[in-house]
Amino acid sequence: MALSWTEAQTKVLAAGSGTPFELMEAEIRGVKMDVFKNCPPNLALVLQNARNFGDATFIIYEGEKWTFGKTMDQVDGLCHLLVNTYGVKKGDRVAVAMRNFPEWIMAFAAIISIGAVNVSFNAWWTEDEMDFALQDSGAKVLIGDQQRIDTAHASCRKHDIKMLCVRPERELGADVDDWAAVVKTGLGPLVADISLDDDATILYTSGTTGRPKGAVSTHRAVLSALMAFSARNAVLKLASDEPEAPADPFPPSFILIVPLFHVTGCVPVMLSCFMAGLKLVIMYKWDAGKALPIIAEENITNFVGVPTQSWDLVNHPDFDKYDTSSLRAVGGGGAPAPAALVDKVDKAVKKGSPQLGYGMTETNAYGPGNTGKFYTDRPTSTGRATWPMRVEVRDPETFKTLGPNEMGEICMFGPMLIRGYWNRPDATAETIVDGWLRTGDGGYIDDEGFLFIKDRIKDMILRGGENIYCVEVEGAIYEHPAVYEVAVFGIPHERLGEEVGVAIFPKEGVAFSADDLWKFLDGKISSFKVPNHVVIMNEPLPRNAAGKFLKTELRDLVGKGTLKAETR
Repeated sequence: MALSWTEAQTKVLAAGSGTPFELMEAEIRGVKMDVFKNCPPNLALVLQNARNFGDATFIIYEGEKWTFGKTMDQVDGLCHLLVNTYGVKKGDRVAVAMRNFPEWIMAFAAIISIGAVNVSFNAWWTEDEMDFALQDSGAKVLIGDQQRIDTAHASCRKHDIKMLCVRPERELGADVDDWAAVVKTGLGPLVADISLDDDATILYTSGTTGRPKGAVSTHRAVLSALMAFSARNAVLKLASDEPEAPADPFPPSFILIVPLFHVTGCVPVMLSCFMAGLKLVIMYKWDAGKALPIIAEENITNFVGVPTQSWDLVNHPDFDKYDTSSLRAVGGGGAPAPAALVDKVDKAVKKGSPQLGYGMTETNAYGPGNTGKFYTDRPTSTGRATWPMRVEVRDPETFKTLGPNEMGEICMFGPMLIRGYWNRPDATAETIVDGWLRTGDGGYIDDEGFLFIKDRIKDMILRGGENIYCVEVEGAIYEHPAVYEVAVFGIPHERLGEEVGVAIFPKEGVAFSADDLWKFLDGKISSFKVPNHVVIMNEPLPRNAAGKFLKTELRDLVGKGTLKAETR
C-alpha cells in the first residue's frame, strides 16, 4: 500500500527518522530552515572520496575510458599546479570555459578541492561576453579548450589572467600552458580546509538588465541539492502504487547530453556520478542518432536533458533499431514538456518512465519533480515539492501566500538555493526575499500539492532549455544606428519550445532588412540568442495604455502569418 505524500516524506526526512536524509533546523544567513543532518562537511571531501572507487569506470568519452583512480590522479596534479605554480588561494575564482571534455570534470574537482570557486563559462559566449565575465568574477586563471582560449586570449592578457589550454589544436604561445605538459601525475591529494558555507561555484545566468549575473552557491547548497535528489527518489518510491521492481540487471549510469556549464549537466548528472561512483558517458555534442548506439552498448539507465532531447530520441527514425531496454528514466528539466511527448516516452521506453524536474540555476537544478504514473496522470504538472525544499505560490505584488489553485508567482525556499549573485546585492535583494527565491514563473499548486507552471512573469524566452532575456537581445539590437523601436518575443516551436522573434521599426527614411540585423549581431551576442524570425515594421510597434509593447499580440500576429517574418 502506497503511503501518502506527507507520510512518505515523514518516513524519509523527518527529524528523528534515523535515515541518511534526516532533517534538523539550522540558521543559514540569518534565516532558519531545515537542513540535512548528515550533510558531508564540504563538497571537496565528497569529490576526494571518489578515489576509493579505484578502477571502476567513471568517464567514457569518444573511445577514451577514465577510471576514478586515473581521473583523481589528474585532479591531484591540477591541484598542485593551481596552488604551487599559479598561486591560487582559497576563495580565488578559477574560470572553466570548454565543451564537454573529461578535463572539465577534472578541473571542477581540482578547483573545489583547493577551496577555490569554480566559475562556469558558457561555451557559446562571444569575446565581449567572455571579457565581461572574466572581469566580473575576478578570475585568476582560465582553463579552456582551444576555441575558448582564442576567444578570451586578449582579455586574459589585458587582465593578467593565467591560461591553461586543454587538448590544444596547434602550437600554443608562451603565455598559454598546455594541460598535458604541465599537469603532473603521482603527486597525491591536496585539499583545503573548507566550511559548508564557503563559496563553491559561480554559474552565470542570462541577465534581465543586459548582462549575465553570477549565481553563487556554497558547498552546502550544492550538497543539499544532491542529497535532495536522492531523498526525492526515496519519497517517490514510497508514495507510488507501482509494484516492487525486481533486482535491476543494469547498474545506474548516465549519458551526458547537456553542457557541463549548465546546472543540469554539472549537478544532477556529473556530480551525482562523482558522488555515487557511477559511469558517465560524455557526448561532445548532442546527436540522437549517435546517442542511441551509446545507450545500447553502454546499457545507459538515465537520460537527463531538456524536453527537446527526449523528443529527438524517441522520434528518431532509428529508435526501434537499438536496444534501449536499459533506460529507466528519460527526461530532465529546463522547460515543461508537451503532454504528447510524455505519452510518447512512456510508450517508447518499455522498462522506464518519463520524468521532469523543475529546477533553476538558483536552486542547483533541484525543485518539484514528476515521474512514473504521477507524471502520466498529470503530464502538464512539474510534480510536488519534497522537503527540505518548500514551494509556495505568492502574489507578485504583495508577496502574500496564495491558496490552492490560485495563480501567482512560484517561490522556493531551502538550503539548496544560491546565497546570491556575485557583486550584485541589488539583484540578490530583488530575487531572494526573506530566504525565498522569486522564480519569475507564474503558476498554481493544486489541492494535492502538484505544481503547474502556466506563464513566465519575467520577459524571457526559453529556447531548448536556454534562458534568453528579451531585454538583453533588445539592447544589442538597439545599438544598430538604423533601429528606432525593438520588441523581442518568443515564437512557439514544436521541438525547441520557443524560438526568438523580433519586430523592428527602423528610423524614418533608413533602409533596414533582416539580413542587416543578422550580419550586425554576428559575434555580438551568442548565436542562440540571435532572432530566427524578423519582422520589419513600417509603422510604430503596438503599445498598451502604459506604453509597453504588446509582445503577445506581435507573437500571435506572426504565428497567424498576419505579420510576415523573414526566417533564418
